[in-house]
Amino acid sequence: MKEIKKKPVKITETVLRDAHQSLIATRMKTEEMLPIVPKMDQVGYHSVECWGGATFDACLRFLKEDPWERLRKFRDGFKHTKLQMLFRGQNILGYNHYADDVVEYFVQKSIANGIDIIRIFDCFNDLRNLQTAVNAAKKEKGEVQVALSYTLGDAYTLDYWKETAKKIEDMGADSLCIKDMAGLLIPYEATRLVTALREGTKLPIDIHTHYTSGCAAMTYVKSIEAGADIIDTAISPFAMGTSQPATEVLVKTFEGTPYDTGLDLNLLAEIADYFRPIQESYLASGQLNPKVMGVNIKTLLYQVPGGMLSNLVSQLKEAHAEDKYYQVLEEIPSVRKDLGEPPLVTPSSQIVGTQAVLNVLQGERYKMITKETRKVLHGEFGQTIKPFNPEVQKLAIGDEEPITCRPADLIPPQLPEYEEAIKDYKQQDEDVLSYALFPQVAMEFFKYRDAQQKKVDVAEADKESKSYPV
Repeated sequence: MKEIKKKPVKITETVLRDAHQSLIATRMKTEEMLPIVPKMDQVGYHSVECWGGATFDACLRFLKEDPWERLRKFRDGFKHTKLQMLFRGQNILGYNHYADDVVEYFVQKSIANGIDIIRIFDCFNDLRNLQTAVNAAKKEKGEVQVALSYTLGDAYTLDYWKETAKKIEDMGADSLCIKDMAGLLIPYEATRLVTALREGTKLPIDIHTHYTSGCAAMTYVKSIEAGADIIDTAISPFAMGTSQPATEVLVKTFEGTPYDTGLDLNLLAEIADYFRPIQESYLASGQLNPKVMGVNIKTLLYQVPGGMLSNLVSQLKEAHAEDKYYQVLEEIPSVRKDLGEPPLVTPSSQIVGTQAVLNVLQGERYKMITKETRKVLHGEFGQTIKPFNPEVQKLAIGDEEPITCRPADLIPPQLPEYEEAIKDYKQQDEDVLSYALFPQVAMEFFKYRDAQQKKVDVAEADKESKSYPV
């Protein structure tokens, strides 16, 4: 009988980043996470995703925590496990493109403070927007994982994914991730996709999806059988719904097969026991809404991420136009097509969704065009897979010449002006990067930090400093 070659599945645990970002808007505090870190460090995860994405903004804006301090504490606690972050290419962790000097410095400081693996993606899959971050991470001896934002559309053929995977390998990436933010990758399609990627690249393949549409665990099984190497999962109290499949379930699923993870289910059960009361406290406070814990089949019907759907509902509610919900859902694919058929992920999902709402509410398409839609049609976010609708582009930017180069080529160095702006608040090199990404929010945090250190209220601490531009 032919011996089956063993290929253990590697697990990236997301509970410290994407799981709570997806379920409770990234509100878990550092102090809630730190006590379980030594136990998580014993598991043998491929990596723990613990930073980047929305954690940076949420730390400063809502939790009054220094995100850099959080990262350093994780690094102190995880002695044997690689730490991973999510990085939006030239957007870093913000919503605009930044100059290359800011991107390079952010990568340098992320690795210096403890990150091992940087997962880098672009909302248009425009690889030009990734190259600076990739080069910077390689220079700092970091591990580079380039993520492709998965989406559907006639331009996104298996050949497209295969060819793009080859380009990513040529860029110098160490691994490739399929980032399925909306839960659109269904099981047998995953088989076809991973098989095609395997033909295009020798890089390790990581599959990242969300349970929103109810397919995720099955998608992981079919992906692994087709040759994927790594899957992203969340410990059970913060799994399912808009988060990832449960770590323990997948570990048990592959137990005794050639893909056996080798992870200890008893240890994982202890970690789940730790997070359960935390989950219950967020349920009790209302921060964890039971609605996000179920399956939303509309995700597959309309190919719209769960977070984008809830955003639409709140926008229509504010406008007292809930009855227009289905009209907006029908308008989204049309706007997406006009804008070059981009994947729907931050920030493109918000831009397409808001424009679709306006088109329906105004009763006339593109009567009002948002500032962000203009930016897309001007080329400020990069190149989409298909050309923009020329009529809509003309409406948005008139006779202006659209940008066709890499957008960051037009941005001069920014670090010196940021350094000058915060010189009287700066307590660590990293403060300039917090300010670069979120000027107003960071400045408020610096004043709060100052007041805490001086044991006075924020207004008093503010009086002692000059006024600075935000």
